[in-house]
Amino acid sequence: MAKPIVAIVGRPNVGKSTIFNRIAGERISIVEDTPGVTRDRIYTNSEWLGHPFSMIDTGGIAVGDEPLVQQISEQAEIAIDEADVIVFVVSVREGVTDADEKVAKILYRTNKPVILAVNKVDNPEQRAQIYDFYSLGFGDPIPVAGTHGIGTGDLLDAIVKNFPENAGDEEDDSIKFSFIGRPNVGKSSLVNAILGEERVIVSGIEGTTRDAVDTKFTTADGSEFTMIDTAGIRKKGKVYENTEKYSVMRALRAIDRSDVVVMVLNAEEGIREQDKHVAGYAHEAGKGIIIAVNKWDAIKKNTHSLNDFTAAIRQEFQYLSYAPIIFVSAKTHQRLGELPALIKRINENHGRRIQSAVLNDVIMDALAYNPTPTDNGRRLRVYYTTQVATKPPTFVIFVNDPELMHFSYERFLENRIREAFDFEGTPVHLIERKRK
Repeated sequence: MAKPIVAIVGRPNVGKSTIFNRIAGERISIVEDTPGVTRDRIYTNSEWLGHPFSMIDTGGIAVGDEPLVQQISEQAEIAIDEADVIVFVVSVREGVTDADEKVAKILYRTNKPVILAVNKVDNPEQRAQIYDFYSLGFGDPIPVAGTHGIGTGDLLDAIVKNFPENAGDEEDDSIKFSFIGRPNVGKSSLVNAILGEERVIVSGIEGTTRDAVDTKFTTADGSEFTMIDTAGIRKKGKVYENTEKYSVMRALRAIDRSDVVVMVLNAEEGIREQDKHVAGYAHEAGKGIIIAVNKWDAIKKNTHSLNDFTAAIRQEFQYLSYAPIIFVSAKTHQRLGELPALIKRINENHGRRIQSAVLNDVIMDALAYNPTPTDNGRRLRVYYTTQVATKPPTFVIFVNDPELMHFSYERFLENRIREAFDFEGTPVHLIERKRK
């Protein structure tokens, strides 16, 4: 299920990034008293009262001849197009400005719910000034002070109240997977090669794919798949090009909808820092993951090439040690026939459930092989383990004191679980709880 998307928009320097950081609970966006500092869309996941959502902080919508103004405005409009709910931020200190009214005209053209947040209301005397903002035509303004957190709860209540019902529900039972990666690694070519037809535009120009394209197909064994092709996730600073009609947020939405994510690397270019960031999105989302090295036909190889590239991946993607690696070529179709079967197997692993009796036998054997550690004379005691969720497989370990569980011993237990059961391609989450 895809999370609802909230876009925070407004003219520059009204405190959008401060509100974004307050809701996110951490300092993510750059905050500076200079208009235009936030030049590209910043995104994060958040939650309020059991309602998870994704959030975009945008550069301000502005007019004029200043550098990057047009691009920043385009980015904000793209974010508006992607959003389910829009938070329109204004500032009580300047009152209603011409720029606010121009932003309002842009928002009038959308059919999305718009929540008007009047920022920088730091004291009760300023609350009387918020009534001027009724003239913008978006109903009751909500007074907030992003710096101090005043009014944040009221704002979040209004946001979740406007979420679409059953947003992102998926009704079909097909295995959903997406290709993710930097621009120009060959994701669209892989889509076409698997389908055997030119279903999406393929080009050597970065960012040709402007939207997410869902394609359903059935393999010879009757397995049904839904393939979600996404545009490349761009580096910050390259996102706001004039021709860009797709955002990182939509790629993250595709990841949310996927059961399995195929992380595509370019064999010719090797591993880039951005590749690790892109893969991190899928890992943090708890998705099944496959690493596909594309354009394997295009490089000069020797007897050590495959092992050397595999070792480099394992070194650079240490947090993805569970992910299988497949070397493919969209051009020659090398090993592409193996990909659907691999995706199906990873999806099965992602949804695997282990009986508690069998699971506890494995844990008890692990404890006998490697006794629990001690801390200041206190020994960790493990009483019982049970699986509480799938996709990803999640296990609760009941112990005498969760603080005694060192991360290295938790890793040892995870490895023993992986050795006993096939969880290749999926993260495994362990949660320690004190037995009552």
